[in-house]
Amino acid sequence: DQLLVEEKLADIEDLRSLAISFLDNGGGVGDEACEYCQGERNESSSDNPDKAIISLKSDRETSYKVYIAVQNELVAAYNDLRNREFERLFPNLGINFVSAQKQYDDPRTNADTALELKPKISQVKAMFPQKLSEAETNKLK
Repeated sequence: DQLLVEEKLADIEDLRSLAISFLDNGGGVGDEACEYCQGERNESSSDNPDKAIISLKSDRETSYKVYIAVQNELVAAYNDLRNREFERLFPNLGINFVSAQKQYDDPRTNADTALELKPKISQVKAMFPQKLSEAETNKLK
């Protein structure tokens, strides 16, 4: 149940901020540049959120609790970044990305509201597309 991030031991409590730093780095230049990224622009990290893929690999001995906690922290990292951009782009709505997505998904939301939210949600998802890759589980001996 230990985490390695970029080959270094990490705590689950730090995973969200590490993922945000990676996704929001914006180290690309030219066509690869990210105009809305607020990261360090470290050339050895991700160029652009569109190209940033988080790869997960677990051992067979990994507990389900830790596996789910890792998934939750990674999804939360994407949601934090999406919330930031949604609020920046659409301040007059008074809601964040997660609230907009919940409202859009709610069958009780009227059609006009859903129609208004859909392109906004899609725009922010495109800015920080959730790209999680799961490698085959290691078999411990």
